[in-house]
Amino acid sequence: MSITTLPRHDPGQRELPPRPMPPPRTIAAGALMVGLLVASIWSVVDLRINLASIIDSWDNATRFIGRMFPLDFPEAAELFRLIGVTLAIVILATVLSVILSIPVALLAAANTTPNSSTRAVARGFIVLTRAVPDLILAIFFMRVFNLGALPGVLAMGIHSIGMVGKLYADAIESLDNGPQEAIRAAGGGRQQQIIAGILPALTPQIIATALHRFDINLRTSVILGYVGVGGIGLALADSLRSLNYQRGMALAVVVLVLCVVTELISGALRTAIMTGDTGRRSWSDKLWQSVWPTKPITRERITPPWTKSRVERVSGLVFLFLAVIACLIAAGINPVESVMALGNIPKTLGLFLPPGGWDVLDAILADMLVTVQIGLAATLLGSILAIPIGIFAARNVVAKQWVATLFRVIIVTVRAIPELIIAIVFVVISGLGGVAGTLALAIGAVGLLSKLIADSLEETDTRVQDALLANGATRSQVFFGATLRQALPAFVAHIMYLLDVNIRSATLLGIVGAGGIGFLLLNASRVLEFQVVTTIVLFILAVVLIVEAMALFVRKAVD
Repeated sequence: MSITTLPRHDPGQRELPPRPMPPPRTIAAGALMVGLLVASIWSVVDLRINLASIIDSWDNATRFIGRMFPLDFPEAAELFRLIGVTLAIVILATVLSVILSIPVALLAAANTTPNSSTRAVARGFIVLTRAVPDLILAIFFMRVFNLGALPGVLAMGIHSIGMVGKLYADAIESLDNGPQEAIRAAGGGRQQQIIAGILPALTPQIIATALHRFDINLRTSVILGYVGVGGIGLALADSLRSLNYQRGMALAVVVLVLCVVTELISGALRTAIMTGDTGRRSWSDKLWQSVWPTKPITRERITPPWTKSRVERVSGLVFLFLAVIACLIAAGINPVESVMALGNIPKTLGLFLPPGGWDVLDAILADMLVTVQIGLAATLLGSILAIPIGIFAARNVVAKQWVATLFRVIIVTVRAIPELIIAIVFVVISGLGGVAGTLALAIGAVGLLSKLIADSLEETDTRVQDALLANGATRSQVFFGATLRQALPAFVAHIMYLLDVNIRSATLLGIVGAGGIGFLLLNASRVLEFQVVTTIVLFILAVVLIVEAMALFVRKAVD
């Protein structure tokens, strides 16, 4: 008979409680991420993206560089005209998106619209405008208004609601409801609550988001040049179609300089707008007060005096209004003719409906698969490039600030280059197909993902990091033990956001032969097969909405 000896229990030893199982949502999100990783690796292999093929393209790169130089810039007068038209289109599109987004955001926010059905419709409209590519909208409006700047303004303006409207709605819901409730308690109506309680506090977010969207629209204007929207994008497309690389790359350099300058100026302005002295009224409060004076609700109407400061602020708004008029003139938009052309919308809709082209369904599905593969592969390769750059750009991670500044400059420079231009270069170097699109989006990821990662690292709780440093931990131990652990959920959310952006972008890069559904889409529009265009759009919508739903699920799971 054997006696089993039980392990001795040390009363001084504390037993750790068992680690709780992660919730089912977190497990499902982890499984989804693993599945996407496997699909991304398969996409890289299936698209034949490897170091050997890139090395084999070196001779093409050398010949392309030889055909680029010397750069052939247009005459000064023509160049300034193209820049003026491009900036006019982008400004008008951004202003239009703000004007349309504010009422949509008010309908989508819970604290301004109690009716849940109305909020759902408004949120659905925001998602729809974001899901429909601006290139599709431009093709449609080209049939309504013919060639010119107006289709580009409407396409970018309406598509921008998807981002601008969402950010405005989220900002409205995060506002302090105290002023709005005080106005309601004093007998103020819904309009007074919005004008006096919501819009003044929202003004910094309105302007900062508009500046950010201006940057995006400037890069988008290059893509719309391929369907006839005027400005530098159209001149660039014409030059590259005729294989005039000296002129085309010269215009690409102009676009790059414009994007860099715009990024630096708008970034500085956004920082100035969103950073204020809490002890004083913000400049936006003073601006709003000068335009729409808000006093306690009384029977007597009180008008503030026309001081020098108020005259300057109102003069600035008048200048903005005159600038919009000047942009209309520079872009060649005739409001009267534009309104008359609205009657073409029913006829144009008839060209696109019902969906057709089911005889080429196999080709559509094959190109959509390539589009998804490009998005997955670009996200994987882009993350490999962007994550270390983002880490070194975080000021609380690196010991020497000049290192963080250097990597921030790299991020800003890469972010300013439109992916379409990078795709054009890779198409010439590596040939038509998904390799060019994947490499272009992977490089573009440095401008987007690196910035998000650097910002997330800098937003972590530095008190934990300082405590570890004070106890003798090295900087690498602090990074892996505290900083990275805090920022890891944000990393996952940013990568899912990058996948969402890359698949949307992959649907467009095909117009220059960079693989995917874009090439088939552009060809269908050129041969006037608009019912095929509608079918392709429906497939794009389905894929985009599925990816957006997955990204939303993962972001909620890691929050």
